[in-house]
Amino acid sequence: MPSDFISVTVSFRGKAHTISLSSDATLSDLHAQLEELTEVPPSLQKLLYKGKKPTGGDEEITILLAGIKDGMKIQMLGTTTKDLEGMKAVENENQRRERIMRERALKAPVKLRSTGSGPVSSLLSSSSAALQYRFHDIKPLPHLPNPESALKLLRRLADDPAIKHIMQKHEFTVGVLTELAPHEHPELLGLNENAGQAIKLRLRTDKYDGFRLYSEVRRVLCHELTHNVWGDHDENFKSLNSKLNREVMEFEKAAKDGTHYLSDGPGFDLYKPSSELEAEARAYTLGGNSPISGPIDYESQEDRRKRILEATMNRLRREEEEIEHSCGTGHSNTT
Repeated sequence: MPSDFISVTVSFRGKAHTISLSSDATLSDLHAQLEELTEVPPSLQKLLYKGKKPTGGDEEITILLAGIKDGMKIQMLGTTTKDLEGMKAVENENQRRERIMRERALKAPVKLRSTGSGPVSSLLSSSSAALQYRFHDIKPLPHLPNPESALKLLRRLADDPAIKHIMQKHEFTVGVLTELAPHEHPELLGLNENAGQAIKLRLRTDKYDGFRLYSEVRRVLCHELTHNVWGDHDENFKSLNSKLNREVMEFEKAAKDGTHYLSDGPGFDLYKPSSELEAEARAYTLGGNSPISGPIDYESQEDRRKRILEATMNRLRREEEEIEHSCGTGHSNTT
């Protein structure tokens, strides 16, 4: 009878699949049908829908007990067998490139002959650093929605002039810059594997309806770059991480003052103190926590810049504590 069957619509990569199952069918039955339709193995299928979610080992419960109802719309995330083969090939190639880069790094640096220390010598040195200290590969997760936008965001991070500046200054090399899937790592914002072999960042919102703020993702990137040097979240780590954040802000401030615009032109993600930061800066003296009573008179532009910078660093330190709790690097053996 019709009442003994349940019909659901499962969307995967922009295509909707209508599936009809008996009311006593199990989750395993549903996953098996989805594998036939999408070529995604059951172990790699992630179903997103409103209602009760099954936990591990619950594959034999009925779809009704799992909270799936007639007429329900379900979003599926997953990696096809073809994707897995492609990702394995890319991973093998990345490992080969990383091995070559590490072998080169162990060798003595090649010295370029120059007749002096003029502009030509500087240009050669800068070009050499740009080729070595960078992200050698960029890879979004193909099984997540809208990988093109994720790739664009990863490239924007890799090409960010301030990020390039600190990578070359501190000689950071990263094998691959990629992303974390929120449903696979809900507790993490970032992860650094093997001191720079791979850096993974949470780019997307929890509901996959957009992307996180660029400034927030970039701050997590600075945190994970620090793990290229220090594994644990100790004082050495915090000191270097604070230094990287400060250098990013100072670089952008210098670029703005010099009218050298970053990326997409005027006003594009430059450091601009908000009224909240201005108020915070006026509440504390540089280097301490002593409230200032009354307005500040005869303040030079440099003093104002220092106060706002210090207030910003205080805010970043508070935010960094939150990032630390959502970092999978210092709490694992992957550093």
